[in-house]
Amino acid sequence: MITGDLKSQIDKIWNDFWTGGISNPLTVIEQFTYLIFLKQLDEKQILIEKRANMLGVTTDKPIYSPEQRDLRWSSFRDKDSEVMFELFTRPQRHLNDVTVFDFMKTLGKDGGAFTEYIKGATFMIPTAKLLDRVVQQIDKLPLDNRDTKGDLYEYMLGKIAEAGTNGQFRTPRHIIRMMVEMTQPKKDDTICDPSCGTAGFLVAASQFIHEKHEDWFIEEQFREHYNKSMFNGIEIDPSMMRISAMNLQLHGMENPTLIGNSALSESNAISSQYSLILANPPFKGALDYDEVESSLLNVTKTKKTELLFLTLILRMLKLGGRAAVIVPDGVLFGGSGAHKSIRKELVENQQLQAVISMPSGVFKPYAGVSTAILFFTKTNSGGTDKVWFYDMQADGFSLDDKRNAQLSEEVFEQCFADPESILEEFKGKCDIPNILLDWKKFTSGVTLSAVEGQDRTQKSFLIPKADIVANDYDLSINRYKEIVYDEVFYDKPETLIADIKQLDNDRAKAMEILEKLLK
Repeated sequence: MITGDLKSQIDKIWNDFWTGGISNPLTVIEQFTYLIFLKQLDEKQILIEKRANMLGVTTDKPIYSPEQRDLRWSSFRDKDSEVMFELFTRPQRHLNDVTVFDFMKTLGKDGGAFTEYIKGATFMIPTAKLLDRVVQQIDKLPLDNRDTKGDLYEYMLGKIAEAGTNGQFRTPRHIIRMMVEMTQPKKDDTICDPSCGTAGFLVAASQFIHEKHEDWFIEEQFREHYNKSMFNGIEIDPSMMRISAMNLQLHGMENPTLIGNSALSESNAISSQYSLILANPPFKGALDYDEVESSLLNVTKTKKTELLFLTLILRMLKLGGRAAVIVPDGVLFGGSGAHKSIRKELVENQQLQAVISMPSGVFKPYAGVSTAILFFTKTNSGGTDKVWFYDMQADGFSLDDKRNAQLSEEVFEQCFADPESILEEFKGKCDIPNILLDWKKFTSGVTLSAVEGQDRTQKSFLIPKADIVANDYDLSINRYKEIVYDEVFYDKPETLIADIKQLDNDRAKAMEILEKLLK
C-alpha cells in the first residue's frame, strides 16, 4: 500500500510537470514513464556489471557500451541541468549522433516488452529546469521493490481520472479487484483484456496470484507461464500501449503479450485462445460493417461496439473459459434484434451466471452511464439454469463527481481480505463484501438467503432461466426486482384546508402586531 510520504513525492512530480507547461495528463504519464524506464535500464546495467565483476567474465549482453556512459541515468543525473537537457534533445557527435531518448528507442527486444511499443515516443519536456527537477525526484523513488513501484505507478495513473481527462481508460480499481476476486484466476489460466487501456485488469490478476498463491512461483513451469504467456492485452491506442507495457513491467511481468491493434478489426483472427477474459470495453461508438471482422457479425449484426465486443469475447474464449465484462445498461434491455440476439446467445448457448447492476456514479466524473457486470462461461451447449442478480447500490465512494471515499484505505482493504468481518461497518457504504460472500455461496452451491421466487425485494436473488426467456431475455435487474412501497397516510382534505386557514389567521395577526410596532 502506498504511504502518504510517497503520495506526496508523486504529487510533487505531477505538479512540477503541470507548472512546467505539461497539462495533458496522458503526456505527463508518458514522460514520467520514459524517465522511469531510463532509470531501470541503468539499474539493469549496474546489475550486469556486478555479475561480471563477481564472475570475472561477462555473461549478459550489456545495455550500454563504455563509450555510451553519458547516456546512462547514473551519469546524466549528476550533470548540470543544461548539459542534461542537451543530452536528451541534441544528437551527440561523440555518441554516434544519438540522444538519451533516441538510444532508448533503439534497444528493441533487448530492453524488454516496453521498448517494442516505443517507436512513436516523443520527448516533450520543454525546459532544462523541469527535466532536472523531475529526474532528481524520480531518483529518490523506491523503485527496487515490485509492490512499491507498481503502487507508485498505479497512483500516478489514478491522476488521469482525477483530472477528469481521458478517464475512459481507467476502470475504478476496486471494481477491477472485485471482478478478479470473483473469477479467481487459476494456475493454468491464460488471461486477456481485449481493450486493455492501462492494463489494470491484468495487473490486478497478477496481484491476486501473488497475494493468494505465492507458492505457485516455486514451480519453474508456472514461472515460465507467468512471465511469457499468462497475460495478454489488445489496445489500439499507441500511448496506452506504452503505458500498459510499463505498468505490467513495473508489476513484475517482463514479457506480457500486447497487441497494438483494434480487437474488432479483420486482422484480429484470435479464436479459442484464452481461459479468462476480464474487460471493460468501450461503451459508446459504432463501426462500419466493413471494418468489423466478419465472423462477429454472424452472431449479432450490429455497428455498436459494446455488442461486438461481447461477441468477440465469446470467440476468443476457449471452451470452458470464463469472462467478467462491464457493459452499459442498454445491453441488458435494448430492444433491437442485435441486443436480443447477444443476450439469447449468452442464455441459451452459453452459461450466463450473474448480472451485477452497478450505480450510475461508479464511472463519474467522466461518465454517468449506468453499468452492469456480466459473468459467463463459454460452453457452446448452454448450461444456464439460474442467474444470480445483485443490485449494487454503493461501492465505497460517493456517487457524485467528487467520488469521495466513504471508508479509509486500510478499512477498504478488509473488503477483499476478510469481507465477513466488516459487513456492519460497510453497511450502506459499500456492497462489495456482500457481493463477494453471496457469490461464493452461489458458486459453491450453498442456498442464498434470498432464493428464487421467495424474496426479490432484496439486493441479492436468483432468477430461473424460464423467467428470463419469458421476458424476452431481458437482463435488467428492474425487470425482476420487486419494490416494496411503504403505505403513506395523508390527512383528509378538510383537515388540510383547516390547517391552511389557521396559518392564514396566524399570518394576519403577525402582520397586525408588526404594524403596531412600526407606528
